[in-house]
Amino acid sequence: MPAFEYRQAEEVRDAFARHGVRYLFIGKSGAILLGFPDTTQDADLFIEKSPANGEALVAALRELGFALSEPQSDEIRRGKDFVQIKNGPFDLDLVFAPDGLEHFEDAWQRRIEVEGFPVCHIDDIIASKAAANRVKDRESLPRLRSFREYWFLKHRR
Repeated sequence: MPAFEYRQAEEVRDAFARHGVRYLFIGKSGAILLGFPDTTQDADLFIEKSPANGEALVAALRELGFALSEPQSDEIRRGKDFVQIKNGPFDLDLVFAPDGLEHFEDAWQRRIEVEGFPVCHIDDIIASKAAANRVKDRESLPRLRSFREYWFLKHRR
């Protein structure tokens, strides 16, 4: 499976903007957009859970070329906690309830805009990885925490 590419992130950003989808890049894909030097196989998106946003999301994903089944579309519309999509031009993980983060609106208020990409704050990315407590997350946390220090020094104003 090839790595998720910046061009694909642009396609997501542009299609989601056309449909009015409220979302944030989270996980390693979010950290990469903030400048974290790594790769990822898919994009992790924290999606605002609402019927209107779910409907807009389904339309945007179909525009992007994702072949959503009706059961998948229904899971997205109702905001199932986690929906993994592998039947499209690239892989996406839609997260409506990420570990370590309580409310989309709180994360939205802390977001960082990077070239038009709404990205979770690095502290939220780290909190989510720590709360998930998977082996791969525990392995990446020291590097993410080190990157956080670099990122704050670089963006101090």
